[in-house]
Amino acid sequence: QVQLVESGGGLVQAGGSLRFSCAASGRTFSTYIMGWFRQAPGKEREFVAAISRTGQITYYGGSMRGRFTISRDNAKNAVYLQMNSLKPEDTAVYYCAASSLSVFATTPSSYDYWGQGTQVTVSS
Repeated sequence: QVQLVESGGGLVQAGGSLRFSCAASGRTFSTYIMGWFRQAPGKEREFVAAISRTGQITYYGGSMRGRFTISRDNAKNAVYLQMNSLKPEDTAVYYCAASSLSVFATTPSSYDYWGQGTQVTVSS
């Protein structure tokens, strides 16, 4: 069992930056691929980024590549998402998630545990 708690959301102007943190409970954090998803009002949950168990390999959704950076610290049971050059279309609730699969997955159903989500609003 893994419990995930996100922090770091808020209101930011277009072009600005935000950094999310996701704190995980449990001693098995390093055995999970970690991911970030987002969901805007009226839209499906969208894959943002994922990171391998060791943190050496990362994977990004198309519109996020080059602007967002995912990282993790297994010693601290934490995963992070640095978001730069934010756009109004990045406005959404952002979720941290953990997957027990051995390969990267971009679908929400591939993730076993979820945080409660944190709101990001990007103003133009």
